Amino acid sequence: MRTAYTTCPLCEATCGLELTVEGDRITAVRGDREDRFSGGYLCPKGASLGALDADPDRLRTPLVRRGGTLEPASWDEAFALVDERLGDVIAAHGRDAVALYLGNPNVHSLAGGLYAGALRKAAGTRNVFTASTLDQMPKHVACGYLYGGIFTIPVPDIDRTDFLLLLGADPFSSNGSLWTVPDAPGRLRALRRRGGAFVVVDPRRSRTAAAADEHLPIVPGTDVFLLLGMVNELFAASLVDLGALAPHVAGVDAVRALSEPFTPEAVAARCGIAADGIRALTHRLAAAPRAAVYGRIGTTTVEFGTVASWLVDVLNVLTGNLDRPGGAMFPLPAHGRRGTGSGPGFTTGRWRSRVRGLPEVAGELPVVTLADEIETPGPGRVRALVTVAGNPALSAPNSARLDAALSTVDFMVSVDPYLNETTRHADVILPPPPPGRRAHYDLAFLALAVRNVAKYTRPAVPLGPDERDEGEILLRLTGIFAGLGPDADLDALVGLSGESELTREERLLDARLRSGPYGLSVADLLDRPHGVDLGPLTSRVPEVLRTPSGRIELCPEPIAADVPRVLAALRAPSDGLVLVGRRHLRSNNSWLHNVPALVKGKDLCTLLVSPADAERLGLADGSAARVTSRVGEVEATVEVSADMAAGVVSLPHGWGHDRPGTRLATARAHPGVNVNLLTDDLAVDPLSGTAVLNGVPVVVTPARTAPEPHRTTAHAGTAHATTTAQ
Repeated sequence: MRTAYTTCPLCEATCGLELTVEGDRITAVRGDREDRFSGGYLCPKGASLGALDADPDRLRTPLVRRGGTLEPASWDEAFALVDERLGDVIAAHGRDAVALYLGNPNVHSLAGGLYAGALRKAAGTRNVFTASTLDQMPKHVACGYLYGGIFTIPVPDIDRTDFLLLLGADPFSSNGSLWTVPDAPGRLRALRRRGGAFVVVDPRRSRTAAAADEHLPIVPGTDVFLLLGMVNELFAASLVDLGALAPHVAGVDAVRALSEPFTPEAVAARCGIAADGIRALTHRLAAAPRAAVYGRIGTTTVEFGTVASWLVDVLNVLTGNLDRPGGAMFPLPAHGRRGTGSGPGFTTGRWRSRVRGLPEVAGELPVVTLADEIETPGPGRVRALVTVAGNPALSAPNSARLDAALSTVDFMVSVDPYLNETTRHADVILPPPPPGRRAHYDLAFLALAVRNVAKYTRPAVPLGPDERDEGEILLRLTGIFAGLGPDADLDALVGLSGESELTREERLLDARLRSGPYGLSVADLLDRPHGVDLGPLTSRVPEVLRTPSGRIELCPEPIAADVPRVLAALRAPSDGLVLVGRRHLRSNNSWLHNVPALVKGKDLCTLLVSPADAERLGLADGSAARVTSRVGEVEATVEVSADMAAGVVSLPHGWGHDRPGTRLATARAHPGVNVNLLTDDLAVDPLSGTAVLNGVPVVVTPARTAPEPHRTTAHAGTAHATTTAQ
């Protein structure tokens, strides 16, 4: 028995874990009380790490399709088949005939952070898709235009702020997102104890909203109107004060002009918040000594996601709260670099998708058009697909259509530990090792941390004899795409030479750390397994900017050009029932539903309905309801809840584990329903290509059958008929 330390990879909070290891098994998990960042905080997901590692359904060796059946194979056989079949597709149809899909877990792993870029480059295809256009791409686009870089994202300095406004976010359940904030509940409670306050804008009284000083229910998808109303009021009441930012900001007058039609009275009815309430909230934000505005998935996966994401930062700038302690600040990670204060800036549309003509954003195309590219004949048609840690058969809108399309590609390879709803279509599955057998450093999330910290840990448990490191798997694929075959020199692929006591990943990380702002090394972090505290966030403007002007471009032309569309929507009538998603503390997308401890107890996948709507629609708690949208319908168990605003229903995402051909025993026993059978692949935020997953128009009626939460139906025009789990 021994003790090992690691960082939890199951959400963005990067909490330190203390593991008890017996032989090759993790037998106990506790929060690391000596962790310099998380201080011992532990949520149910982190506590399940040992069970996740030991999951009997987790693949340990590759699977290869033989005669229509996925069967175990050696690594050499699997990589040889990938080399042969991908080579055939590229030779016959060109590189754009291969699509690459990168899922969310890539940013939770060191190997994904180090090698996904090289894999994309070697693939040489314009058909790159990631989970970003199902989640946060509007924030990347807004920050790209404002500051010049898509990863230049400010985060609320929660430990020093006096007032925090949260829109479309539930950090009590999510542990933060695009905001690395371990123990978010504890930090929010501490904010209140020191005399501060926080307000939550959300159509549902979430766990975070229930703990807030004020909860403002809003009509889903209308945050853009509320935010424009607040900007309008800042100017009308002469509350704009840029403070020290003033010399570094361009475009203030243009923002004023754009906001003029959006008075609090003009937007109140549309967003469901009274004009007096909008004014009071605006004055409260402007009067706070230190304040920050934060918006998350409820403000990004909507029709005007980029404009709303931009307005969050506009409010921080106009109140002088950007880049100052207690406001919204830019972290400086140990592996990062200081800038020069200017750069090439950001642009989109360097190429467009073949079928729908949707523009490239940040080197990728929107996931909403992946099915189009597979189904539509002609030059450039996607005929092969490589997925890495992604489950688009559940996560993409109109997923019945995409699920059917996946079964038609000529060849598919998946890097994934499970035979799940997506990988069941693969010809080769290459399983990476479980979290306890991987080294960990958060390249993505330490760049979004509320305090500058650094942590690196080696694997708690060594690889088994038939396991391959995740980095090796990704580099073998990179070598295949580069035309070097499956036996390429992996060190040469990443520019390394010579001998070292460090692993390949450690050598690459070490180079970044040594050239970083603090001059650290991997050895420094190995000596301090609880992490290194590098201090509170500090002001970084203008150094952090990468715009050609060297200033914050507060009114970028592409965003300004979309505001007339917002105005037209404001004036258009809107009624009917709409659907939103929600998060649970014991769940993260579709990852964790095969862990018994995380799905036991009360059913998590229910349709939340307000008491008023339940009475109006003839629904009772525990009964079954049919939910219908333009693209499909599902039947789900009703949960009547006073936490829901009238006119809004909610289903969590990541469920729907009723597909045949998977190997997920626990998840199949708790299948839930796939909310993305209802979301529409034709609904998209045009500036970012992000799917509209919240505020989906639906019709809800009592189901004619007994409650069958896993019953799903696709409409005519999609490829799947009704399916029911056995």
